[in-house]
Parts: sequence; C-alpha cells; structure tokens
Amino acid sequence: MRRSALYSPSRRADAAPGPARPAAADAAPPHGAWRARLARAAVDPRLLWGALAALAALLLTLLWQQAAHPPRALTQKDIDAAVLRTLTTQNLPSRAARAADKIRTAVVRVEALAKNKRGELVEQGVGTGVVITDKGIILTNLHVVQAAQAVRLVFADGSTSDAQLAGVQPEHDLAVLQALIIPDDFHAATLRSTHDLRPGDEVVAVGFPFGIGPSTSAGVVSGLGRSFRAPEGEQDIENLIQFDAAANPGNSGGPLVTMDGEVVGIVTGILNPTRHRTFVGIGFAVPIESAAAAAGLPPF
Repeated sequence: MRRSALYSPSRRADAAPGPARPAAADAAPPHGAWRARLARAAVDPRLLWGALAALAALLLTLLWQQAAHPPRALTQKDIDAAVLRTLTTQNLPSRAARAADKIRTAVVRVEALAKNKRGELVEQGVGTGVVITDKGIILTNLHVVQAAQAVRLVFADGSTSDAQLAGVQPEHDLAVLQALIIPDDFHAATLRSTHDLRPGDEVVAVGFPFGIGPSTSAGVVSGLGRSFRAPEGEQDIENLIQFDAAANPGNSGGPLVTMDGEVVGIVTGILNPTRHRTFVGIGFAVPIESAAAAAGLPPF
C-alpha cells in the first residue's frame, strides 16, 4: 500500500477504546481566566479586612513606642557641645580679621602731589584717610597734605578722585578732605565714642605704611590721655590714645578700630627715639570725638 506524504498512523481496529482526552481549553485555562480569578481574590473582603487590621496594629504599636519613649529635651550641655564641635571643626576668621573687613571699604589711600621740575604733578608722600560720611567727607592728618599742591584719593574699589581741603584742626593735626568724585560703591565708617575705652582693649590699625596696603595690624590700647609732639611739630597734641598695633609712616590719618569695626581714633604719630621713623611699640591716635568735631559732626 502506498503512504501519503503526510503520514498518520491509524488506530488498530481491535484496540480497546480508552477514555476521551480532555480538550485543550479544559487542560490549560487561557490567560484571561487567570486574571479574572486574581481580580476576584484582590477584592476578597476577608483579605481586605485582614490588611486593615494589620495596619491598625502597626500604627498602635508606633504610637505606644512614641508615648513610652518621648524625645529627650535639648539641654544647655547639648548646645555647648554643638558650638564646641563647630569651633573645633571650622576655621573661623579672627576678631581682627572681622574688624578689618568691616572697615576696609571706608579706608582711603591719600596721595600728596607736587610738581616736579618739568611741571608734572607727582606723588611726594602717601598717607591714609577714612570716609566718615556718604557725601565724601574724609578725615586724615594735616601733616599728610599740608605741603601738597594737589591731593588724590584712591578708594577701596580702585577708583580715584581729586580732593579739596575742606577744613583743618592744627591742634589735633587733623585735615578734612572733600572727594570731588564719589564712587558708586561708597561706604562710610561707623564712629564710636571713646568714653568706655580702656587700656587692654583690642584695636586694629588699617592704613598704607610706606605706601603698602591696605595693611592691617592688631594690638591693644596701651593708655589714654597721652601727649605727643611729632619731630616736625611745633606744639604738643593732647589727650591722645596710646596703642601698640604696628604703625609706620603712611599709617598717618588712618583709622584705629575696635574689634566691632568701629572707629575710635585717627592714627597721628609714632614715638621713636631714633631717626629711622620706624615703629618701636608706641603709637598715638586722636580720639574720634576731636576728629568728628573737625569735620563739623555733632558730638557723641
């Protein structure tokens, strides 16, 4: 007998009939049927109530633990420890650095100009000034500008301006300058009375010693009510603040500042028994009350 290409063996006629095999649909339910069963299980009320009961028990447990173990109150010891940890792990600026930062924008380089043999205005000396009003009023020493034919100011932002002499107080070696051009970013210093100043109080002197600056030096008030006569002076200057923050030629006219950044005096001279005019530890400043009076400001 010939067989077809698609061969399928036939059942023997004498074979015993077996049980019928289940249809494919009954042996393996389609995916849709499984999803339907899962959906019915997800909304089973017994499962839902069981989940809610478990959640309620968890919340009650958390509330009981919080009531039984409340957070510890913050104590002063905790605060002190946190502050100490900050101080020991962070590098904070010194008090002198903070004072210098507060006054720096009000410190001015004062250049005394004179004509050379060719008729050109050139720098013949450098001093320091401090801005005391936002209208461009600047205090400095009279001996800084007394022999100058013109005065030029250099502000903290690098801008420059010519200045006019607006007033003098020879008995305190003070001069008042008016800036002809006021910078946009212009800050006046904060002035403070010296009535509670005491020997030992820390102070900072900011200026242009030997034209270098602005430079900062720190020290203390060494004494009050001192008298001083500069080598080129003709009279004693009375009621001065004595200090030991380093000052040299060029510091003249600059501010003497407290650790709060407030001006208590105008540096006016240094005591030196030699001809070298360098600092040996004794400087003098005019109290700010006298300096403010020279500028026509009301007393403290």
